[in-house]
Order: sequence, then structure tokens, then C-alpha cells
Amino acid sequence: MLTVYGIPNCDTTTKTLKWLDKNKIVYKFHNYKTDGINKEILEHWCQQKDWTILFNKRSTTWKTLTVATQNKITNATEAIKIMIEHNSIIKRPIITNNKTIVVVGFDENLLQKLNTIS
Repeated sequence: MLTVYGIPNCDTTTKTLKWLDKNKIVYKFHNYKTDGINKEILEHWCQQKDWTILFNKRSTTWKTLTVATQNKITNATEAIKIMIEHNSIIKRPIITNNKTIVVVGFDENLLQKLNTIS
């Protein structure tokens, strides 16, 4: 079962959900704002992908962090702490298939491959 992790008012998440719906790909939506995110999931993701791929330093949330806080984020452990506290800083969307990351962000080429695994 595919799970799409994101925030509903995020343009990239909305674009992805519309693409999945249009292509009749079944998924479950996990809303960070209402469902949260936990350390175990983030640690598992960081074992699959480098934390720098999952952590969005171009986000508005990143820009609101103090420079001292930003400077502390040099590894997965520190990044996970911030991602739990500020889940808007997680790259969106993240799509998993049975807990394995298959897509980070909007990537139509990778989304097209979901037709074979959904």
C-alpha cells in the first residue's frame, strides 16, 4: 500500500495527489499537521535516503530557525529532532510502499513507475 506523506496545502503535495488520482493509483494520505511524524519513521527513512534529501533547507520553516539552530543541523540525529519539532521542514511529499521510500518530491518519471507497484 502506498502512503503519501505531506501537508494538504503544499503545492507539490497537491500536484502529486492530483497526478495519483488522475492515474488511478490507490494511496493513503498521511497529513503531517494532523497525524504528526515520529522518530522511528524518520530514522527508518534516514537509513534509506540521506537526511539531506529529506530535510528541506529551502523551506520557509528553515528560514525561521535561528542561525544557531541551523548550524547545529549537521547530521541525521540533529535533523530528525528538528523534523519532529517542525514537520513542515520535511521535503514533500514522501511516498512510501510498505515503509520503503519510492519517491521524494514530485518526480513524474518515478510516479509513472508506481503503476507497476500500487
